Amino acid sequence: MVSPSTGALEGLRVIDFTQMLAGPFCTQMLADHGADVIKVEPLAGDGTRRFGPFHPEDSVRLFGGYFQSVNRNKRSLALDLKMSAARDIVLRLIDGADVVVENFRSGVMERLGLSYEELQARNPRLVYAAIRGFGDPRTGESPKVDWPAYDVVSQAMGGIMGVTGPDATSPLKVGPGVGDVIPAMMSAFGILAAVYRTQRTGHGQFVDVAMVDAVLAVCERLVYQHSYLGVVAHPEGNAHPLLCPFGMFPATDGHVTVACPIESFWADLCRIMGRPDLVTDARFATNAARVANSAETLRLVTEFTSRHSKQELVARLGGQIPFGPVYDAADIFADEHFRLRDMIVEVEQPGCPVPVAIAGVPVRLSATPGGVRRRAPLLGEHGAAVLAGLGIDAGTIERWRAAKVIVTTQTGAEE
Repeated sequence: MVSPSTGALEGLRVIDFTQMLAGPFCTQMLADHGADVIKVEPLAGDGTRRFGPFHPEDSVRLFGGYFQSVNRNKRSLALDLKMSAARDIVLRLIDGADVVVENFRSGVMERLGLSYEELQARNPRLVYAAIRGFGDPRTGESPKVDWPAYDVVSQAMGGIMGVTGPDATSPLKVGPGVGDVIPAMMSAFGILAAVYRTQRTGHGQFVDVAMVDAVLAVCERLVYQHSYLGVVAHPEGNAHPLLCPFGMFPATDGHVTVACPIESFWADLCRIMGRPDLVTDARFATNAARVANSAETLRLVTEFTSRHSKQELVARLGGQIPFGPVYDAADIFADEHFRLRDMIVEVEQPGCPVPVAIAGVPVRLSATPGGVRRRAPLLGEHGAAVLAGLGIDAGTIERWRAAKVIVTTQTGAEE
């Protein structure tokens, strides 16, 4: 029986000071699974509200696809943190919070009077997480601690760009913003690890994720190849240096992927290709042998795949060996797998007469499922409700609105 719970993290309150991608993706992961995430924004809003794309029928453009995709399931509170009244509001929020997340450069929260030390002195159970390009001095000094960073910087310095590309001299940026998303996921894990300990000990702690560290951590063979063999890994196109065949191959109308490093899958592939003789050929009998003869192995597989369309290869290889066609967005939207697993979810877009689609929640829990419960918030949309929940009366809320301490209108603009 499915629990009526809104998610496994129901009851967890997160105060979210993050902007752009890494921080909001982290806190969205928590919100997707039931955490009450209060997004604290400046009066002008998170800058990504102004990023496109915008739906052509959107008449108000309060936020676009970028913001919608990483801020669903959250509530918005818009404050001018340079004003003492706004700081007092934050401190009252902290009293009932479990987690704070921020991704400012080192020292910004200290200047606002909202440092980890100040907040934890007020709430000793608080878990405080920071995502920065090169980490926080509290957990380890870095000569680059003051360097700003975006996705492309952490991809470059974390190593993933240096092992991605068509050939050894052409490093390539990974398409999605993995330099932000990987640190986001690491931070969500770190937050929940710290919350688990807090529940047992009553003591919170500081959670620090450097973007470049997180990217390096998922580059697996980059480190051990150098440590074990003295090898400096470089881009190797669409093949794998240790597994064969394992990569992308051409079809008549696009590309497909094939991964048959173990002998049983290789034998199945050889049978489907009409080349059972390759199974007993010493040059291809083991993964090590195929790696040693990778050029010829890849030629043989390419010779087969390049004679067929993607759909023909789906019919021959799908479900038989590790195989998949290379999808574009249209393919993903058309595939029943993603629809049946709620990975393409429609949400309201304010100002737009039709719903828009965003990616769904990939982590599936059987008893307390997460999900997309509501669209991204309008700027300050939940300000009055959040402040009322702190016991602040309507007259005070209105005075703060008039003094531009807060924004509580749905459009985010003063009337």
